[in-house]
Amino acid sequence: MLTIHGVTRSRASRVIWLCHELDLPFRQEPVIQAYRIADADAPDAPMNTRSPGFLAMSPAGAIPVIEDDALVLSESLAITLHLARKHGTDIGPQDYAEDALMGQWSFYAATAIEPDALTILMLHNRGTLQEADDAGLVAEAAERLVRPLKVVDDHLAEHGHLVGGRFTVADLNMAEVIRYAQGHGALLEPFVALRTWLKACQDRPAFHKMWQARLSEPE
Repeated sequence: MLTIHGVTRSRASRVIWLCHELDLPFRQEPVIQAYRIADADAPDAPMNTRSPGFLAMSPAGAIPVIEDDALVLSESLAITLHLARKHGTDIGPQDYAEDALMGQWSFYAATAIEPDALTILMLHNRGTLQEADDAGLVAEAAERLVRPLKVVDDHLAEHGHLVGGRFTVADLNMAEVIRYAQGHGALLEPFVALRTWLKACQDRPAFHKMWQARLSEPE
């Protein structure tokens, strides 16, 4: 059985959502981020990203990591693309061209959107800006995101989905990255096609199943 190492309140959410889409059974080992623990190196600390046992599997100390038969794989987007190729029907690539395009959109999400979206997630709390310095960082991040979000919005306005006119792992990967900036309503407001598509992604039963598991974990 597939094993996912990582709590759901992490990028493991992408992998867990995909497993629910695929009806793929998995076992979850709740490795927690070390920064969330008062003393991650204490003998009685829960398994975390600095635990020697986890570092033996993931020298980078980052979650998620999967064990898929003999394959040990890290990096969440590499994991979702792998599982979609291996187990996917419509959610995975149907040919080499779709495989390339799913990689293209996933990497675009990771490089052009995720860094600034994470800034918004960390500093923009429930729609209320915090300290003045944080407000400035959020504003700068939002400004940088306008261009890549317009690229996604224009594509969705024409095609409905990122690849193949259907929901695929590319949509899942992109939706999970854009979710980080979702609390900044003013940023997403102009992008009608993107907002419609994001709502449809998050209305999927598999997303709800992952989200309920995420909410049940301690913050």
